[in-house]
Order: sequence, then structure tokens, then C-alpha cells
Amino acid sequence: MKSRLSFLFLLLAAFGMISCNSEEAPDKPNVVIIFLDDSGWADFEPFGEVAVETPNVSQLAAEGAAFHNFYVPQAVCSASRSALLSACYPGRTKVFGAHGPNAWGLDTTYATMGEVFSKAGYATAAFGKWHCGDQPETRSYARGFDETCGLMYSNDMWKNHPESPDYWGQWPLKFWENGEVTIEEVDHAHQKNLTRWYTEHAVDFIDRHQDAPFLLYVPHSMPHVPLYCSDEFEGKSGKGLYWDVMLEIDWSVGEINRALKERGLDENTIVILTSDNGPWISYGNHAGITPFREAKGTSFDGGVRSACIIKYPGGIEAGAVSERTFGSVDLLPTLCQLAGVPLPENDIDGENVWDLISGKEGAENPHAYYAFSNGNNFEGVMSGDGSWKLHLPHGYRVLETEGADGIPGKYGRAQIDTALFDMVNDPLETTNVISEQAEIAAELIGIAETHISRFYSD
Repeated sequence: MKSRLSFLFLLLAAFGMISCNSEEAPDKPNVVIIFLDDSGWADFEPFGEVAVETPNVSQLAAEGAAFHNFYVPQAVCSASRSALLSACYPGRTKVFGAHGPNAWGLDTTYATMGEVFSKAGYATAAFGKWHCGDQPETRSYARGFDETCGLMYSNDMWKNHPESPDYWGQWPLKFWENGEVTIEEVDHAHQKNLTRWYTEHAVDFIDRHQDAPFLLYVPHSMPHVPLYCSDEFEGKSGKGLYWDVMLEIDWSVGEINRALKERGLDENTIVILTSDNGPWISYGNHAGITPFREAKGTSFDGGVRSACIIKYPGGIEAGAVSERTFGSVDLLPTLCQLAGVPLPENDIDGENVWDLISGKEGAENPHAYYAFSNGNNFEGVMSGDGSWKLHLPHGYRVLETEGADGIPGKYGRAQIDTALFDMVNDPLETTNVISEQAEIAAELIGIAETHISRFYSD
């Protein structure tokens, strides 16, 4: 009799009807990534003194951690988004700059985060600006996301462009949903509702996926110009349209965070809030704030350093502030590790940096370096710990005349020779210390040369 009971016990355990362990295995975590467009590093209270209070972002930071040294590999839309989703440098994928209508985008040989998590049984969604390809094979609905809505490229690529309306007007700006065009030509009224529509889709997706793990990607169109917000937020800040837009984004963050709590998903959900790059400063009062050198479209920190908040109850200390350095290419492999999801079959450049994110004592960055580019130009590297940044000789744009109210100002050109900056003591990249730190410079130059031979030798 005893042997028969033992056999029955083992049989039930094998089929998962009872557990052989004293504790149940933890559920796979949900993942929510809120990816802003052209937001400045200091646009939110956790990172600077700002024009308006953003209570929902502040709450997210209080429940999670604020990371001050988070980097993207290129400070332009398509390159940055493709790097986030593929964990690959632009030099590997050849996705440079900002792709226009009908562009191929991220090649299908490079798996996206959506494809990786969908293959592992996650429900997936992408609501917002895609900008990683505008062909049937490369649009969001074909790249591993079960549910999608939004624009396939930037909201300024339309007939109302302030500088090139005739050029961009050749392609009507369309709104897509689940692989179908639902708005043939987006107009001003539609733009005003983009943030709200993305948010409503996100909350609805959370509502319908409470019982299985999900990956929710919300790449907002805002605060990329042209700026729009719904009527509820227009004029609400009293500080101008940019800050009205940021208040609506703050509301969006609050709605998503609140939905997770009300559905009992908060404790088992990783929430990440960051931006694709720094602000587009030529737009003046329609641009965000960065304390760092230059801005979007450059490889200085004003372009490639983005504010980042990550919340994971029980995994990350609430209210923490971290100076640890890591990059957007690291998010996919780190999330895969946390979720028990296999990495892409193709080569990637990111690494699992969970020990850094979780604040593990003594943790070191597994990278020897991070690479920075602008367009198809490789411009420099930073040491993996973020202490030193090397610029190779390159030209870059500098603001000469500031624009206003949706009309851009004018850029000039400047040149930097080989330069080394001490990012611990000089994060504004003001003083070239290459002559004083010749050994460190030589090491980083060697790393840069190796990177060039790997990705830029064609």
C-alpha cells in the first residue's frame, strides 16, 4: 500500500498537480517599458529642478530607483529604438539615424524583444511610435508583438513639417492598429490624442492579461515635435505647451502604474521609464532640459545620456538613486535573465547587468566599453564603469539660433579632435585630459580601433 501511495505521489508531482518543493516557483515577471521621444535628462523631478511637478513619475521613482548614468548608443530615433529592442549596436545592425516612410529598418535577422519574449510564451504589445521599419516584414505587428497601435515613424514626418512640408507630404502619416491602417491621414486633432490612445490601449492590455506574463512596450510619440496634448492638459501647466505635454505623459505613467496595482500585478512587474535620447534643443521652448553638453544628434552626454527609472518591488530598493553605468543595449539580456527567457539566437552586444541595477555590493559592469555613434559615423567609447569617455575626431552640430513655438532654430558646425574626459569629475565634458591620462587614452583608442574593425570596416 505504501509503495502504491508513493507511486501516486510521484505521478501527481510529475504532472504538476502538487509541488515537491516547500515554496512555489515564482511567476515569470511582467515587463513594461515606457520609452519617451526626445525627453530631456532633467525633465522630471527625480533628476532636476523642473518647471512643473510630475507626481506620477516621482512616485514611480520612489517605488523604484533612479539611474543617473544610463546611455543609448546613438542619440537619434531609429538607431536608438532598434538598439533597445535588439540589444545590438547600430554598427552591427546598420540602423543609423532616423528612418523615413517605407524604410526597411531593423533587419529581420536581428530578433526584437517582442520576438524573444513571444517565443517564450509571453503576451506582447507595442503601443506608440515604432520607427524600426515601415515595410510589411519590419513593422511592429510583424516583429513579435501580438497587439499594436500607433505611428510607424516620427510624428513630424507629415505635410505640416515646418521646414520640408512638400517632401514629407508625399507620404500621408498613417495610424496603424494590429496590422491595419485605421486612420489614413493623421491630422492635428489626431495628434492631440496620441498619448491618450497609447495609454488607453496599454491599460486595456493589462486588464486582459492578468493571468499570464506579458511584455508591454509603450514608445510614446511625445515630446518629439510637433507637440500635442489632449484638451484636458492644454494650458494646464501654465508653463507652455512642452510642459503641458509632459504633464500628460506623467498622467500616462500614473495610469499604467495604477492599473498594475489595481490588478494585483505590481509586485511581479518590472517597469522601466526612459527616453530614446536627449532633447531637440533647436526647438527652444518646445524642447526639454539637459544639464550636459550638447543634445540630441550628438555623441556628447546631452544626446546619449537619458534619465532612467526602474521599478521592481523586491528586486530593487525603493527610493534608491544609482550612479552605476549601463546602457539600453543591456536591457534585453537583463530582462531575459530575470524572466528565464532564452537570449536571441543572433549575436548581441548587450550584457546582463542585473547585479548593477539591483545594487549588489561589489558588482562590476561586464562591459569593457560602451560605443557611441552619430549617423553612420563611429565617434567614441566610454569605459564600462563610466569613468572615462573618449571622443575620436569628428564634427558635430552646435546650436546657433534657438527656435520657438514649433519653429526650429539654426545649427552651426564644430569639430572635436581626439579627446578624453574624466566623467566622474567632469561630466559636462569640458576639459580634455588626454595628455595627463595618456595610458587610459591609449587603452580606449585601442578599444575604439577594435570596434571599428568589427563593425565599420566594410
